Amino acid sequence: MARADGQSGGTLRGRRPKGQGPDLRQAILNAAEALFSRHGFHGVTVRQVAAEAGVDTALIHYYFGAKRELFDHVFARRAEILNTARLEALAAYKAAHGGALDPERIIEAFIGPLIDRSLTHDEGWKNYFRLVALVNNTPAWGGETMSRFFDPVVHALIETLKAALPQAQERDLYWCYQFLTGAMMLTLSETGRIDHLSGDLCRSTDLEAVRQRLYAWCAAGLREVVSRQI
Repeated sequence: MARADGQSGGTLRGRRPKGQGPDLRQAILNAAEALFSRHGFHGVTVRQVAAEAGVDTALIHYYFGAKRELFDHVFARRAEILNTARLEALAAYKAAHGGALDPERIIEAFIGPLIDRSLTHDEGWKNYFRLVALVNNTPAWGGETMSRFFDPVVHALIETLKAALPQAQERDLYWCYQFLTGAMMLTLSETGRIDHLSGDLCRSTDLEAVRQRLYAWCAAGLREVVSRQI
């Protein structure tokens, strides 16, 4: 008979656990991440996560609590990695070019770590970016969730852009971030729509083509808005 912590040699009510201890926790998080990215928070049950991970539902409650707590663990796991990488990239760029900051390079420091991880073709990162895009477009609680996990790094981006564009009105920088994040998350979702729309002239999975265009597109829009002093 399996213990609640999943450390025994037996199975959990007939299922085969995909790991033990930390590995088992990661298996649960990976399963939840994949399901949430496809069906959203309300379209997934703890029972479905348990089946996907090969564990009993009691083990999920033991490790993570209720479904919303499980979701928050899923969301936080990669958010922490991304936030650290983006803050380090912004700090490194400022340290190297503090006297002459270029908005396009600042945007690259902010978006680049996401594209780099997606280019590894790790399915976990692909699922996570699709999940973030879903949450970012959920009116009821998506804004609160995004704020809780990503606001500090967004404020760091805004402060760096202020240093590069001291003439900019603060509200314009926030509006431009709003537009930037929409383009960024749609692109990283790799929905395939641009493939169909362009007759396969463009591929949503071609993230190197994205890298060559997205930073420039965002920076050009930012400069134009700032110059107009709307």
